[in-house]
Amino acid sequence: MPEPKSISQPPLLEIKSLTVGYKSPIVTGISMACGRGLFVSLLGANGSGKTTLLRTVSKHIKPLAGQVFINGQSLSSVKTSDLARVMSVVLTDRSSVPMLRGLEFVALGRHPHSDFLGRLTDADLSVVEKALESVKAADLAERFIDELSDGERQKIVLARALAQEPKLMLLDEPTAHLDLKHRLEVLGILRGLCQKRELTVLAALHDVEAAAKVSDLVVTIKDGRLTGFGPSEQILTPEAVKELYDCPHANYDSLLGSLEMAPDGRAGRAFVLGGRDTAALIYRLLAKKGYSLISGFFLESDLDAHVAAALGGTVFSFKDGENPPEEKFLAESLKELQNAAIMVQGPAGGPLPDLRQRLVSEAKNRGIPVLTVGPDGDLGPLMASLKKLDDGQGLIKSAA
Repeated sequence: MPEPKSISQPPLLEIKSLTVGYKSPIVTGISMACGRGLFVSLLGANGSGKTTLLRTVSKHIKPLAGQVFINGQSLSSVKTSDLARVMSVVLTDRSSVPMLRGLEFVALGRHPHSDFLGRLTDADLSVVEKALESVKAADLAERFIDELSDGERQKIVLARALAQEPKLMLLDEPTAHLDLKHRLEVLGILRGLCQKRELTVLAALHDVEAAAKVSDLVVTIKDGRLTGFGPSEQILTPEAVKELYDCPHANYDSLLGSLEMAPDGRAGRAFVLGGRDTAALIYRLLAKKGYSLISGFFLESDLDAHVAAALGGTVFSFKDGENPPEEKFLAESLKELQNAAIMVQGPAGGPLPDLRQRLVSEAKNRGIPVLTVGPDGDLGPLMASLKKLDDGQGLIKSAA
């Protein structure tokens, strides 16, 4: 008996040579496709066209050129009532909805499935209750919408969108105006829905760190064109992120998925002896104080190497399995030490202890202050020493 032929599904969302805008183009030549159960982030600066793209895909505005396909069907040929059964849309809107309770508001999401009079069946009410449970908002069912916090209201809005039972959800800045707890909770809920319900989420985000952690795919937009589309691990490189946001003072570490603010160097240079993942907090403290960084000696895979590099520092590191080039490190370190304002010893440990001790002795001989941290990496002693330098030598103005 022959095996049955596999039936390939069309992409849930496919965009071909799309140009979006109002009277004039804002973004041109957009082409992308994505399947089911994916979290797709739209990234770009304010005004880059993210919202316009969402409004075009949601059929709020007509494309200036190109086509959008939903489940293989041209968007232009899909009736609005039919589209609402496949796609839900959450655009930026903080308007109050007086005199509606949470359950009543979420029930509005059943409109595409209800009869002409909008009557809800027991099955509809079950869907509404499950939508509330999915976003951890069952306790908000009887509360009035205009009495909810921003985070609570966003959960209710998501529940209403879920009550439509969509395959595709479009969101414009779903974490705007939310505190850290609710930002993480909302993104976690959306990510879970992608995995558990095979819901595809297309969300415009500002937080590149969050996008890197939750997205299967990212779309980057700049200067009126799509500059990248693909897995976040491939698209969000340090160079791409810096170019996307025109932010020369921030460096993105793709391995850590974090942005680091490069110091301006107003306080001079700090030579930090780190290693074994012990110095990242020291680097950030010094960067905030205005110190540019020199640091060593550690493996390239060490956390310290990544953070120091992301902060724009000079890094002395070597590859796993290599013998560290001690003589080269010594010669180059002595040159760097000429321009150092301070030296900081991280917690004990790390490769090349003799080289470290020699550099500490050399720093003291040159009159360079050598600062240390407390036991187990406690930064208190280092912060106190930095303040003494501030007060005594005026190296920097500290608020500590």
